[in-house]
Amino acid sequence: MHALSTSSFVVPAAHRARAVRPRGAARAHATPMGLSDGSIAREARSARGVALAARNARAYRAVIKTHETSRASVVTCASSGAATAPGGSDASASGVSLGSRIRAIAFFATSFTLAIPLICIMALIFPFCWVFDRTRRSALSFVNDVWATVSTSLFFPVKVSGRENLPPANKAAVYVANHASFMDIYSMFHLRRPFKFISKTSNFLIPVVGWSMFLTGHVPLKRMERRSQMETLKKCRDMLADGGSVLFFPEGTRSIDGTMAPFKKGAFSVAAKENVPVIPVTIVGAHEAMASGKEYALNNGGIKVIVHPAIQSTDADELCAQAEKIIKESLVNES
Repeated sequence: MHALSTSSFVVPAAHRARAVRPRGAARAHATPMGLSDGSIAREARSARGVALAARNARAYRAVIKTHETSRASVVTCASSGAATAPGGSDASASGVSLGSRIRAIAFFATSFTLAIPLICIMALIFPFCWVFDRTRRSALSFVNDVWATVSTSLFFPVKVSGRENLPPANKAAVYVANHASFMDIYSMFHLRRPFKFISKTSNFLIPVVGWSMFLTGHVPLKRMERRSQMETLKKCRDMLADGGSVLFFPEGTRSIDGTMAPFKKGAFSVAAKENVPVIPVTIVGAHEAMASGKEYALNNGGIKVIVHPAIQSTDADELCAQAEKIIKESLVNES
């Protein structure tokens, strides 16, 4: 037997390369589809991106679905509300009937129309009143009374009780009343006394009505000016000293909900300094007839004006407390 030579055991180069190749490389080479390590990493990253995109797509579809459901609910609720209150939600929210709106329009149209011929009469009377009755202007006040009485009697009754408590027309007095409606002035004119009331300056610019206020001698006030307030109180004191009467609404403004607000002391300071009687007056039902801020609606129902006995004192705080108590108790009793 021949001895084998070493040349017989020489391994080919290709075989030697495969023999020394690392195990990981061998696995990579044997991977299905013949993919390399780089290819696998890229595929893995791509797969994760696709999965993330899918999750984002599912989340987006969920948000869209939730939004559409919410929108459908809102539309359904709106449709239900419209079905419950035909004719518009405004009418339902305000609770004002069409009849009340028509009554208000008719009332103001009637009142304004009636004022046109009366202002002509007042213009003729004014020079005589200026010369002979500058403070009270009783004839002009009488025209105001006629205007208010006729305007209201066509739409609602105004009943006055306690008329025996009224002082004579030629006696100076301070009238104070609760204030909850545009109808309060109309109602107070039913007392048939030549008092002058305080009103903001802009009201005197209203055609016909404002002119009537000026001719009658009512007192303008710039509410936000301290100087105007002091001048107004001085005019009232001068008027009382000359035998005239003044009407104050001590709350300062109209009540929104009909609840009486605390009285301010201005009216009572004037009365105390001039030592004239204060006539408390309670107005019942005006807020229900025409609420403050809802002058576009006039409801059915009458108004009652209650005149209380006069009170008099040189202590303004005492007068204020007494008048407020009297009117508040009367409102409670009449409610």
